[in-house]
Amino acid sequence: MVNLEKGSKKLLNAWAFYDWANSVYTLTIASSIFPLFYASLFEDKNDLVAAFGFQMKQETLITIVTAFTFLVVAVLSPILSGIADYVGNKKNFMKFFCYVGAAGSIGLFWFDLDFIYLSLLYYFMGLIGYWGSLVFYNSYLPDIAHPEQQDSISAKGFSMGYIGSVLLLVTNLAMVMSQDTEEGAIKMMKYSFITVGVWWALFSQYTFYILPKGTSSGHKVTKAILFNGFKELKLVWIELKNNLRLKRYLNAFFVFSMAVQTIMLIATYFGEKEIAWTSSSQKTSGLIISILVIQLVAILGALLTSKASAKFGNINTLIVINFIWMCLCVYAFFMIEPVQFYIAAGLVGLVMGGVQSLGRSTYSKFLPKTEDTTSYFSFYDVAEKIGIVIGMLIFAIVSEYYSMRYGILFLFVFFLIGIILLFRVPKENK
Repeated sequence: MVNLEKGSKKLLNAWAFYDWANSVYTLTIASSIFPLFYASLFEDKNDLVAAFGFQMKQETLITIVTAFTFLVVAVLSPILSGIADYVGNKKNFMKFFCYVGAAGSIGLFWFDLDFIYLSLLYYFMGLIGYWGSLVFYNSYLPDIAHPEQQDSISAKGFSMGYIGSVLLLVTNLAMVMSQDTEEGAIKMMKYSFITVGVWWALFSQYTFYILPKGTSSGHKVTKAILFNGFKELKLVWIELKNNLRLKRYLNAFFVFSMAVQTIMLIATYFGEKEIAWTSSSQKTSGLIISILVIQLVAILGALLTSKASAKFGNINTLIVINFIWMCLCVYAFFMIEPVQFYIAAGLVGLVMGGVQSLGRSTYSKFLPKTEDTTSYFSFYDVAEKIGIVIGMLIFAIVSEYYSMRYGILFLFVFFLIGIILLFRVPKENK
């Protein structure tokens, strides 16, 4: 460990470098390679999978496990945040979740339907490791950067994460496409999981070497500290009664974010199962290229949204973005051909980058200026995770009894409700 002054360039860059290390998980595993690999385990896309005493559709199982994982994250986040605020060595907690996630990623190499519970444990470890380490990673920001540096270094971390994850995904795509047989392609997918785990654990070492242990005085973890995060959330809930604009915006955000995050998490599964690909190789390359298109266009979307919000206002811009999402839900219901999926990927990227960046910045603008924002953002994060749980479960139920197309179409309702709630957000706080 190197002792560096707060705000030093080396310290800031080391913190941002963790984005380079861990972002490969969300892009390579969660969004692209794993959904393709999971589908390859079944002889027919309509085959059912047995787990937890039930026979269910393939995508239903993964959707339920993902929802459960986010529920665990939502419960753990306030506890972990409380620990991060008071414990003397939060770097050890960050390391723990990092290595759990990396081990889970590598463990996916042995994912097998004959050992479904162990396989799902690896999947769970990857998700919980990623989101758990982020709690401590984000809590470092005020420790290592001055207020005027935080926006720029946070953006730099996002950029590094994007570059690193795209670089590895392109490499993984080349590995998969280098094979002439489906068996060879599947083998390369499994090796891709190992590259993610090794990349994540290896590149995080620089961050761990430079970051300080933590800035607190070494308090021991007690019962009071464990539940301190929940007390802060309760206080925010009470204070929202005196901030009508923030309260109504949070209601709207909870509803439309629920739909957005659900679509982002199931997009590849939808494309794999519902689109009429002409061959297995076209499906593999087409889906991964679509993910890359989404990532590239998302940057443009965030830029255009920023300019639009400056001219028309945040709420008006969010209303338009939600309307576009509504149209996309209807479009996806009728989507069959690969070219239609590519068009949808471009449009999703355009509004995905916009709604994510504008959603958080709008919340930040509406926060009370005299209050500590940490507890408010903890509340925001928990609300987002609970929204994901509800959205994923609703999608799983509709998809199980009808189809994924109806699951996507049903999310139309949430964007409509989100628009109605956004119209109710007052221009000035009351």
